[in-house]
Amino acid sequence: MNASPEAPTGTAEARPHALIFLVVVVMLDMMSLGLMLPVLPGLIKQLVHGDPSLAARNIGWIAALWATMGFLTAPLIGALSDRFGRRPLLLASMFGAAVDFAVMAWAPSVIWLFLGRALSGVTASSVVTAKAYIADITPEDERAGRYGLLNAAFGVGLILGPLLGGLLGQFDLRLPFWIASGLCVVNGIFGLFVLPESLSKSDRKPIDLRRANPVGAFALYMSRPPLRVLAGVMFLYYISQQMLFSTAIPYIDFRYHWSQAMLGMASVLVGIGVVLVQAALVKPFVARFGERIAILVGLAGGVLGMLVYGFAPTGLFFLLGVPVYALVGLQVAAIQSSMTRHVEADEQGRLQGANASLVSITAMTAPPLFTEILARSIEVHAPAGTTFYATAAILAVAFVLALTVKPRPADQEWTDLDRRNRA
Repeated sequence: MNASPEAPTGTAEARPHALIFLVVVVMLDMMSLGLMLPVLPGLIKQLVHGDPSLAARNIGWIAALWATMGFLTAPLIGALSDRFGRRPLLLASMFGAAVDFAVMAWAPSVIWLFLGRALSGVTASSVVTAKAYIADITPEDERAGRYGLLNAAFGVGLILGPLLGGLLGQFDLRLPFWIASGLCVVNGIFGLFVLPESLSKSDRKPIDLRRANPVGAFALYMSRPPLRVLAGVMFLYYISQQMLFSTAIPYIDFRYHWSQAMLGMASVLVGIGVVLVQAALVKPFVARFGERIAILVGLAGGVLGMLVYGFAPTGLFFLLGVPVYALVGLQVAAIQSSMTRHVEADEQGRLQGANASLVSITAMTAPPLFTEILARSIEVHAPAGTTFYATAAILAVAFVLALTVKPRPADQEWTDLDRRNRA
């Protein structure tokens, strides 16, 4: 059992329990979103005495607050982890998440729900530190596989969150929050014993407040042209993801009139597709073809999947798009891995903070855009799949942008080595 504050980097295999902790961190972050979907509207409605319009407005503002807090704090958390190490930030995020879930479970008024979600937006930045930890302990040519594992945890949380929230919410709307709080406490205690520090003192750097903010963090992108392009691809991809989170369910309900059970099952299938690609396909695909090809194939799968969703004349045909779109998971881990190669060891936290802020911007801006497109297409009797066609176009732009990224020598060397071994 190694819980010492210092540990040598690049030895992921020597501490599998630490990797388990990181996977659970990411899974719980996603569950924190998913478990609230079936219960938060009902809880807010209770707290505003049954006023449905007031409840709807509060749901929108709570979602915006969560994304805004993540946007504002992720760069600072990344910078703090570069200064003080990953371990204290990860443990603080777990116990902090336990507190904010408890606040929401106890909340006697909507104001307390706002406070809980604000805290959750901050603690959700633990993903920033988890990714920096992976960069610290994993050799460059294995990072895509490790990030694929974290993204698979994201998918598992996407599956378990709504299922757990719906099941427990049948008994008590507040029970899912208490359960989530308890899980965070358990994982935090687990981390106290199994999580060593990954960033050596020699690799730490002082906090620069000019960089530890959302605007300053993006200066890291601008300082390196390849990083700038990869950030652009990442931004366009997460715009498309926000469309799925905000618009897919009302679209399916409008076009196919599915029951709540069928809508839930669709969410589960999407989550399973994400898990399978991230956990089973990313590592061997990148080892065989390299990160650049993984990015291009993933984006192409995203474009085709969105077109299938948009054209699908029936609900069954729509489901055929799930395995096609799941291929987009290839590029998620590959981009994350590629970006880590363009920064130094003492900048990994800053990079992940900038990435998290980039995602938060999409969460603050994209949902209103896509729901407006869906609403307008319904009002003017435009093709029902217009939202998906627009998203396919966005991913196509990302594909063209990714084509401008030149193959790195490391990718080519790995591909050539693999080719010689097969020969």
